[in-house]
Amino acid sequence: MSKTAKTIRQEAPAAAPNVTLMPSPVTPVRRKRRGRLRIALPVLVAVLGAGYYAWSQYGAEPETAMITQVVMRGDIEDSVTAVGTLDAIKSVDAGAQVSGQLKSLHVEIGDKVGANQLVAEIDPASIENRIEIDQAELANLEAQLVSKKAQLVLKEANIERQRSLVATKSVSQSTLDQAIADHTAAQAEVQAIEAQIRKQKATLAGDKVDLGYTKIYAPMAGTIVANPAKEGQTLNANQTTPTIVTIADLSTMTVKAQVSEADVGKLKIGMDAYFTLLGQPGKRFAGKLRQIQPMPDTENNVVLYYALFDVPNPTGELMMSMSAQVFFVGAAAKDVLVVPSAAIRTARGDGAGKPKTEVTVLTPSGATEARAVEVGIRNRVSAEIVKGLKEGESVVVDSSSAASAGSQRNTRSRGMRMPPIF
Repeated sequence: MSKTAKTIRQEAPAAAPNVTLMPSPVTPVRRKRRGRLRIALPVLVAVLGAGYYAWSQYGAEPETAMITQVVMRGDIEDSVTAVGTLDAIKSVDAGAQVSGQLKSLHVEIGDKVGANQLVAEIDPASIENRIEIDQAELANLEAQLVSKKAQLVLKEANIERQRSLVATKSVSQSTLDQAIADHTAAQAEVQAIEAQIRKQKATLAGDKVDLGYTKIYAPMAGTIVANPAKEGQTLNANQTTPTIVTIADLSTMTVKAQVSEADVGKLKIGMDAYFTLLGQPGKRFAGKLRQIQPMPDTENNVVLYYALFDVPNPTGELMMSMSAQVFFVGAAAKDVLVVPSAAIRTARGDGAGKPKTEVTVLTPSGATEARAVEVGIRNRVSAEIVKGLKEGESVVVDSSSAASAGSQRNTRSRGMRMPPIF
């Protein structure tokens, strides 16, 4: 160390109050290093993050995800579904067969009636007047008949008298001929009056029948479901028969289901059928297919056929015009092994050309194996396994879509873990 440096160190204490300390000669170097680190660190983080993202997307092995279902016992059916409406098995309109004013209506909607029960009456006054006129006209004709018959007897007697006179040549033959002609005319008059009497009797009988029609009786036992006519209303039966009440037998209901032309060929008369209601989706009402109507109905260019079956209605809970979800059961089984239909796939046969049906089974070790199975009843949701599986085993329902969904989930999760870029 030089003498000058020492001096500086020695004199420094005396001049300390007036000396300004200078920075250390290493301070500029440290500041330069810190600046470089601040620039390099974000770049390094960005590079590491980009590398990690690329590895996660392209370098990592894809994760495998599978949807599985345990083989269980249950009930299964193969059915044709349709939409239908409920109607009474039988209904009839009780109408007016004669014109007149509706005098009284003895029932209301919802009332139960028996066969031949009086439900309404039409004012009979006009018909009763016609009957009185008919009876008077008939009496007049019968009196005329008596008179004409008496005249006929006289004509017959005159003929006999003229014959005796002609025999004695007291009168000419023309006188006898006139007597015979008069007798013939009298006979015709009697026959004409007899015909008028028969006609008048028929008119009287018809008016009496019309008088009976002023009382309307229930043609069958049932429930009043409609009464379009009101008391005091004037009914005109000359053109159409006015409906006074509609009676329906609600003890049994008919389901009228609309079946598409694609499914109608699967239906057979006598097959089991049932339906559920919107308000009671868990309750089934069962019957058997009774009729397939041959004339279809077309709605929006869709051809629909009507299939009918009947169900008892002892409690009266089923009502007319209710909507029904209908099922025509083609095949059914109870307490059988069932798997989702999505788990079933068809594979190539082993040389014979006949395809085989198989499922993918998930073993306890986590591995998968293909196994041939025999399928029984199958619908769009489930399938019956007759042979090839045991209860409690797990089958793969859909591995491809599950893996795709899992890959998307893993991509999102790895993206969330990616370090932020400053």
